Amino acid sequence: MTYVETLGANAKAALRSIMTAGTMKKNNALNAIADKLIERTDEIIAANKKDLDAAAANGMPVTMQDRLKLDADRIKGIADGVRTVVQAADPVGAVDSGMVRPNGMKIYKTRVPLGVIGMIFESRPNVTVDAAVLCLKSGNTVILKGGKEAINSNKCLCDIMRDAVETAGLEKNVVQLIEDTSREAANELMRLNQYLDVLIPRGGRGLIKAIVENATVPVIETGTGNCHAYIDDSADIDMAVDIVDNGKTQRPSVCNALESLLVHKDIASKVLPVLKERLDKHNVEIRGCKRTKEILGDCVVDATDEDYATEFLDYIISVKVVDSIEEAIEHIGKYSTGHSEVIITNSFKNAEKFQHEVDSAAVYVNVSTRFTDGGEFGLGAEIGISTQRLHARGPMGLNELTTVKYLISGNGQIR
Repeated sequence: MTYVETLGANAKAALRSIMTAGTMKKNNALNAIADKLIERTDEIIAANKKDLDAAAANGMPVTMQDRLKLDADRIKGIADGVRTVVQAADPVGAVDSGMVRPNGMKIYKTRVPLGVIGMIFESRPNVTVDAAVLCLKSGNTVILKGGKEAINSNKCLCDIMRDAVETAGLEKNVVQLIEDTSREAANELMRLNQYLDVLIPRGGRGLIKAIVENATVPVIETGTGNCHAYIDDSADIDMAVDIVDNGKTQRPSVCNALESLLVHKDIASKVLPVLKERLDKHNVEIRGCKRTKEILGDCVVDATDEDYATEFLDYIISVKVVDSIEEAIEHIGKYSTGHSEVIITNSFKNAEKFQHEVDSAAVYVNVSTRFTDGGEFGLGAEIGISTQRLHARGPMGLNELTTVKYLISGNGQIR
């Protein structure tokens, strides 16, 4: 049995421990994790520093180093997120619906865990904790496979969580980390059909594409966010500038950050100079169409089709001036990854049209795309943002980590 197969067997063996655990026992384990994260903050920061030093030495972009960084405040935020999950309702055992058939047979549609969940993700060590605690609360075991950039941080966090759940009376193998950072280990996890029930990738387009194309286990696509804003001709300029600035610069390295801007031609000459002045404070590079360049000048880099399709995760934004809302919707349909889009408008008709016709997981009117997040949606932490339709879409919280079981009872009915 290979190393990865052994982890799969361990996860399957530990599944009953967590599937049958009551809410109180699971919450005790989560509280223990939160306590241990705070107690061992210095240990986590020391491990994270090894990853940060390696990242800097290897030339990782500053925005990506920010995704990797853990400090006392961020660790406290992670621990607070764990406690939020404690407060969330336990979906396991909930009854979605029930009925009594004409023959007296009673049928209840109930929530049960998905089973053994695999997670492959990149250089955000907070995902290690988010994924583990959500899987635990929803009664699943999890096998984590983080990127090599965060291996020291992930090992430390996983060791802490395994110690914590064991003190709460659960088997420590409900949480496991693949410490082999090779591509071969990831490929083996993608084909672990004997043990894995579902695989959830969380990262950039390349990672997700590779997993979807190579996995033989069921996959839920998450994460890639080529998010768009469309400034309608009736938009309030100050509001538009605030929303675009927040979406692009508040934290450019995350999947709900704004990447592409569409502006109606009748407002473009008014809003683009004001917006550029705001974005200049963060040295945002603008890659725009011919009309964008005519308004803003040679500071604009000529945009290509590739630019319009790119999730930059950096201080770069693609811009196009469009003739109509129809053109904006068509552009989004062509280039969007189905994550989050926003229209800034004072037209109820156009707001309704945009929300009805744009086919993404989250479609906003006059609100920053940065709100596409489990916590902001009131779901607590999230395991990712699903950009597909089966079986979940949008922020995936506890409920999305369960499936259904039908419970049927009667008094001797036969067919």
